[in-house]
Amino acid sequence: MRRCARMLAGLTAIVLCAGPALLPVAAAAFSDEDRAAGRAVIERQIEAFRRDDGAAAFAFASPALREIFRDPEHFMAMVRNGYRPVYRPKSFSFDSITDTEIGLTARLSIEDAEGRTWTAIYTLEKQADGSWKITSCRLVEAGVSA
Repeated sequence: MRRCARMLAGLTAIVLCAGPALLPVAAAAFSDEDRAAGRAVIERQIEAFRRDDGAAAFAFASPALREIFRDPEHFMAMVRNGYRPVYRPKSFSFDSITDTEIGLTARLSIEDAEGRTWTAIYTLEKQADGSWKITSCRLVEAGVSA
């Protein structure tokens, strides 16, 4: 019985000390200007893809993505091969831009050149200089669970 009491006391101390760390992190509150800037970054990157301007498109990628792909040529090859709907959209529109604990998440509806509909889910992170950079993009074809 004493052993159980000691274990319970120890667990209680751990929960009390770690309690705040165990709570979910609230989403950061970004401004309307932040959301507009994030949207503009995505729009400008898609326009750069349409022009085959690898340097401009690469400039909108986060430092971590730039480190992975090293240069605009490798980045554009990845986009051409794996993100064709974003690379050459027939049309696109923003469905939502929401705040997260680390930045913004934008959902776009994209129609590709063949007329198929996709959802593109972008994540963006605010940089130390105040600019927004794209940290990821995930494509899900319409009718497929996201």
